[in-house]
Amino acid sequence: MSTAPPPSSFALSRSEAVLVFVTMIWGATFLIVQLALSVSGPLFFVGLRFGTAALMMALIAAPVLRGLTWLEIKAGMLIGVAIFFGYTLQTYGLQYIPSSKSAFITALYVPIVPLLQWLVLRRPPSVMAWTGIVFAFIGLALLAGPDGTSIGMGIGELLTLLCAVAISAEIILIGGFAGKVDARRVTVVQLATTSVLAFAFMAPLGESLPEPSWLLIFSAVGLGLASAGIQLAMNWAQKSVSPTRATLIYAGEPVWAGIVGRLYGELMPAAALLGASLIVAGVIVSEMKLPRWLRRRASASA
Repeated sequence: MSTAPPPSSFALSRSEAVLVFVTMIWGATFLIVQLALSVSGPLFFVGLRFGTAALMMALIAAPVLRGLTWLEIKAGMLIGVAIFFGYTLQTYGLQYIPSSKSAFITALYVPIVPLLQWLVLRRPPSVMAWTGIVFAFIGLALLAGPDGTSIGMGIGELLTLLCAVAISAEIILIGGFAGKVDARRVTVVQLATTSVLAFAFMAPLGESLPEPSWLLIFSAVGLGLASAGIQLAMNWAQKSVSPTRATLIYAGEPVWAGIVGRLYGELMPAAALLGASLIVAGVIVSEMKLPRWLRRRASASA
């Protein structure tokens, strides 16, 4: 009597398939935002996008919102400030660089997290994190060349790199408050904070209201609903997917963005493609652990 072969490590579970789909949607959002910026200023777009997401999450979290605490308000506002800077800088950057390049530079937030933890929390990066950081920043140097053949950084690349730093700060803040707050209530506060800040900065920065446009409505409202849905899907799927496996799936986000951008007509020179590949490699490596035999050798020699 024959036995069934063991499942392949490359086979996707239902939860992992959901994360792959989420990552594909994530990748496509870069081009959608760039197209929407032809009919809207960055701040109004961010405000409308996250205002929609906040309303969606408020409806979902309505049964527990009455229990909102001051700690959750503080946590949500701090995280919301980080999200505001992250997505606003990214949106401004998309006015200067292709969506595919924006996606790869944004992915630097993964190797930047251990650097921020080192600077703020005094937790030195692991060997693999350092390796990923080196890969990622060599990739950035190649990718950020203005013509894809020289090393340099323009305003779009710089804004997007600062966006990655802000997203890294968001992740650290979320980790710091995790277990102390209700995730649903905090999510509502952080999304609402992002929206309010975006609308509030329109007048000081001289951004006027855009003309009514179906492209703007569909893209901003659609991405707002998608943001809420993605958050819920990730929370559900990562209950049964390991962080390492999830990171490998999320590393495909800029790849999907590059595919969507290529279908739209965006082209990346050979040096930029090499840089993009190094960034993805850095993202994956920074989340990996040393092989067990090498850890044993390191501990034995310590």
